[in-house]
Amino acid sequence: MFRKIILFFIKQKNPNFSLDDSIGAGVLLSLVSTKMWAFIRGLKIMLAFKKPGLLFLGKGVRFFNLHNISFGKWVQLDDFVFVSALGKHKLVLGNNVKIGAFSRIVTATSFNHVGEFVKIGNNVGIGEFAYLGGGGGLTIGDDCIVGQYLSCHPENHNFTNTNELIRLQGVTRKGIVIGKNCWIGAKVTVLDGVTVGDNCVIAAGAVITKSMPANSVIGGVPARVLKSIA
Repeated sequence: MFRKIILFFIKQKNPNFSLDDSIGAGVLLSLVSTKMWAFIRGLKIMLAFKKPGLLFLGKGVRFFNLHNISFGKWVQLDDFVFVSALGKHKLVLGNNVKIGAFSRIVTATSFNHVGEFVKIGNNVGIGEFAYLGGGGGLTIGDDCIVGQYLSCHPENHNFTNTNELIRLQGVTRKGIVIGKNCWIGAKVTVLDGVTVGDNCVIAAGAVITKSMPANSVIGGVPARVLKSIA
């Protein structure tokens, strides 16, 4: 009966979910305890700041400029995630978004040149230790699955003036767009100005310096199209 109750609640988020037969009652109790504490932490945010939806927060999760963050339903931020929404537009976390532990979502770090936005679509899962910048704007489409250590940098430092320090030459910003239904491997880096089309698979460790067409398998440093997906 306990197993059926747990499965019922999980299916409210994911109707296609099924529990592995090897998972026992002790593991389920541990799961329930962890999720309950995550829900209580999220409830404080939802009540204090009138944020809608169900929000599950791990230990040590921090926010900056919280009023500029839009949460969908069933958002899960694991332990020690930091979300900073210093941007001209909203930082959006869609329905069923999960961000792995120790990740950072930072629209901008400069108070004299705030960033644009970060928008993460519905049903997106991102692994631990990600860094997602939003200086020039970052969009990740619906239904993407992402391994650990993804880094997205929609900003570049100017450096051509040899008579001035690089840190004083300012930046350029074009933005990054990652399409829907992409599978991104561990330790992928995406640089400014890149658009990745829908339905792409990106190999672990790839460094994407230019835009890639939809339905492609992508890999390498710098990345290139390895083959098309029929």
